[in-house]
Amino acid sequence: MLKLAATLRIELLHVKPLVWRRFAVPADIQLPKLHKVIHSVMGWEDTHLHEFDINGERFGVQDKDVSDEGLRSEKGVRLNHVLASATEFEYHYDFGDDWQHRVIVESIGYPDLALALPVRLAGENACPPEDVGGPHGYAEFLAALRDKTHDQHNDFRSRVGGVFDPVGFGVNAVNARLRAIR
Repeated sequence: MLKLAATLRIELLHVKPLVWRRFAVPADIQLPKLHKVIHSVMGWEDTHLHEFDINGERFGVQDKDVSDEGLRSEKGVRLNHVLASATEFEYHYDFGDDWQHRVIVESIGYPDLALALPVRLAGENACPPEDVGGPHGYAEFLAALRDKTHDQHNDFRSRVGGVFDPVGFGVNAVNARLRAIR
């Protein structure tokens, strides 16, 4: 039986150039797996906490050391069950850097039979490196990389392995990471 697919567009808010991806997932994907897909399509390393905000309800990984009464466990929660009439929702990653994403539900329907889900369909621009300091820190990071006289130029270049192209984006690498998700 052919399952429904959700085509989603995710946008990293408050950064320039705009970082976005379009991807398709099974509509009944569980939120923990959707989290893994988001990390694969965006390029995040998954080293920090995250949460989904869908229709005013917050879902994430509950931490026994942190009391957060408003957070529901994401475990076992399926995307199609929590979307209801929502056409978009929020995804937050790394509460220290405060990366905020808008996820837009572009369509729900039967996928092209040639597609193996999840799959990345489109996107633009590189995801910021982990722990760069959020949107403000990313702007500083880009400014330092452009200015060879900036006091942090060499440190930042070293941190990213020498070259960082803010408009770079590799489709094949993303889809390879998606195929590795279990």
